[in-house]
Amino acid sequence: MAGTDDLIKHYEDRLAAFEERLRRIEESAGQPVAATRPGLARTRAGTGLRLGVDVGGTFTDLLLLDERNGRTYTAKVPSTPQDSSVGVLNGIEKICASAGIAPSDITEVMHGTTVATNTVLTGSGALVGLVTTKGYKDVLQIARSYVPGGLGGWVIWNKTPPLAPLELTIEADERMDARGEVLVPLDERAIRERLKVLLESGIEALTIALFNSYANDAHEKRIAEIARSIRPDIPVSTSAAIMPEMYEYERTETTVVNSYVRPVVSKYVSNLQGELKRRMGNGVLLQILRSDGGLSSAQAAMDQPVNLLMSGPAGGVSGALWIAKQAAFDNLLTFDMGGTSTDVALIEKSVARTRRETRVGDVTVRAPSIDVRTVGAGGGSIAYVPDLTKALRVGPQSAGADPGPAAYKKGGEEPTVTDANVVLGYLPSDARLGGDMEISRDLAVKAVTKISDALSISVEEAAEGIIRIVNENMVGALRLVSVEQGYDPRDFALIGFGGAGPLHANALARLMNSWPAIIPPGPGVLCAYGDATTRLRNEASQTYVTRVAATTDAKIADMLKDLERSAATDLTAEGVAGDEQETLYQIDIRYHGQGMKLTVDVTPEDFARDGLTGITSRFDSEHEQLFTFALDAEHEIVGLRAVVQGAEKQFINSETRHAGTDASAARVHATRIFADDEWRDAHVYDRSKLVPGNRITGPAIVTEMDSTSLILPGHVGIVDNVANILIWPEGHPKAQ
Repeated sequence: MAGTDDLIKHYEDRLAAFEERLRRIEESAGQPVAATRPGLARTRAGTGLRLGVDVGGTFTDLLLLDERNGRTYTAKVPSTPQDSSVGVLNGIEKICASAGIAPSDITEVMHGTTVATNTVLTGSGALVGLVTTKGYKDVLQIARSYVPGGLGGWVIWNKTPPLAPLELTIEADERMDARGEVLVPLDERAIRERLKVLLESGIEALTIALFNSYANDAHEKRIAEIARSIRPDIPVSTSAAIMPEMYEYERTETTVVNSYVRPVVSKYVSNLQGELKRRMGNGVLLQILRSDGGLSSAQAAMDQPVNLLMSGPAGGVSGALWIAKQAAFDNLLTFDMGGTSTDVALIEKSVARTRRETRVGDVTVRAPSIDVRTVGAGGGSIAYVPDLTKALRVGPQSAGADPGPAAYKKGGEEPTVTDANVVLGYLPSDARLGGDMEISRDLAVKAVTKISDALSISVEEAAEGIIRIVNENMVGALRLVSVEQGYDPRDFALIGFGGAGPLHANALARLMNSWPAIIPPGPGVLCAYGDATTRLRNEASQTYVTRVAATTDAKIADMLKDLERSAATDLTAEGVAGDEQETLYQIDIRYHGQGMKLTVDVTPEDFARDGLTGITSRFDSEHEQLFTFALDAEHEIVGLRAVVQGAEKQFINSETRHAGTDASAARVHATRIFADDEWRDAHVYDRSKLVPGNRITGPAIVTEMDSTSLILPGHVGIVDNVANILIWPEGHPKAQ
């Protein structure tokens, strides 16, 4: 029955996508949609209403895009860690009330979620059974000879148990060779008996990962059929379907993680989808953000949730990339600071750097993701002074959403980064987070006094010390994606977003010397903006190990085109027409005899022009940037991949007002802030009243519904044509 329900949901999603695509075609042709197709009468009212939803550790952010009228609406509500969908539904009610629409007017919901990530981090996934080829039962236990930490890391490292226990692992009598030819036929009778025992042991998901199945997965498919005949309700993940690439450990681990999070993610997505359809009608289309910044259908997310492990952070990078394109910035360091953690990434030439591995806790899977680095530094990070060292520390412990920072008046008592910002005057006590949450400076001072008393300093000095330490923690993460990847941060602008990011962006830009510091409109909901503006994405890959000299441009081109057709088929089924699809080729390549490989991205047009010579040249350049050298050695292809995306979604900013440099019309009142060891006079500005061309001289605070921005003394903020605030040092040529 579960399989039937999944199939029904799959075709419901496909039908909704088809109807939405048809509606757009008919509307563009000037046809009255409701009249010509009565079944689409409901969706016509919601034409162009697209909702982005991002669930964070403290807040759930929503952004509603009205494409037809060029308007946006935002909302921020407290997250509900016990059940994230409750916060999502609360946010939908709030944003619909703000926009004056009915929930049924929304036709598309794009959702970035941390459900898969949290399932791994908290160890709350399914009990997974594993089927391997005979002789490979210990594949997860042997793993790779990697120990996190320094040279002595092994002394304190406690290896976490595999997500598929050894006692729940069985072997199949079979063997494929590297060419996909059968060496040992599958013993179906033996595997059926072993599966009966395994499936009756209480496992909640099954993984099948056979040796060399990437070359021929016939045995994996047959074992899956046998398993389903014994227990039809069991979720089955086969390694060739999840990751059809060589390296048996990585393929097995990735597929096991998919099985581990699958029941949890499936339940969450299914319940959310059902509730959305109940409130909005069956025509609403739910799509989930993938780790690589693309969108997947709800069904694909339930089938392959391993691709969602970095879904949440990817939304911020996607939103930053969209904003950067509007503001004509090609190179960016992204800085997303929320209540619990900070995520940073690098965008070069309008392309976010990606990696083929995703790491969550002690688990590393071979799944594509935006190269996001995370540090436990957020607005809710707790400051403390250890009795032994008497040295101030900040994080990674967090007050989270419940009870939250002391200033939020929800019962929190520990000093946090948010409390320090309140004490220093950076976060005014008359601000209203999310439009209605009050802030108490008295409670913030009381909390930070614990630090000042422990260090025998003033409460202002303690608060500034907290801010300086958390800033240095975040600079360390920014160095990981820039300096340690061969990039000079002075060549990049820094964009700060998230609920707390705009409070720290100016200081981080000063530490990194990355200018300007960009504060986008709606920075607190930029992740939701990214969710709402990203596009459907799918990929197909194939392991192909051969020396470059032993193959030809024509052969590789044919293989890439086959992969492109395979990836495009699923996208077409989701309602994305062929003329709306864009393709990118990826070639995994290394020096012959080398264990490590790099992935080179190339467009079909560039490959047709430059061929494999262009690929090897790009590989050498990338290798030299990362490792400072390139070898005069033979190149070897390891794998091929085609990534197909839907057309980029357009949304035109409706801001057309322009004014001079005088921003006094947006000034709310005078205030004082503590910066660089002294109290200084400043002004508070209402961002909704700022217009392009306005110039704000620091120190200044800019408030809005979802975030608060700080412009430090000696700096100036200039509002650009798309409503970003660009912060420059006074005296910088572009600040004149």
